[in-house]
Amino acid sequence: MAGPDVIHLRGLDFYAFHGVLPEEQRLGQRFTVDLDLYLDLQKAGSSDEVKDTVNYGDVYLTVKECAESGPVNLLEHLAERIAQRVLERFACLEVRVEVHKAQAPVPGIFRDIAVEIRRKKDGIRREKKR
Repeated sequence: MAGPDVIHLRGLDFYAFHGVLPEEQRLGQRFTVDLDLYLDLQKAGSSDEVKDTVNYGDVYLTVKECAESGPVNLLEHLAERIAQRVLERFACLEVRVEVHKAQAPVPGIFRDIAVEIRRKKDGIRREKKR
């Protein structure tokens, strides 16, 4: 393997209802996700075939599904949800997820609050079957 190479997805915006405060879960707000997928892109670079890479349109839809599904309290939990789902569905070795919350209920002037996590494929949590 020559990589890891990286596919970057930047500024994925979603309107969702996450947050600790009841108002955040009732009114909602914009969340922005930045994502890095680490994988070997050498085969795709040679073949010019989408089957040899990760289709970033499909990744976007997966992130959208995670971001817009049921509310969570913490950005940390949302980032973990996204990382786990991307690692389960796509042929990447590692993922970096950054979730931004521009309207966090923090007294003061700031651009945004963000959480960043990195997860590797070998660290995927397996959901328990019932």
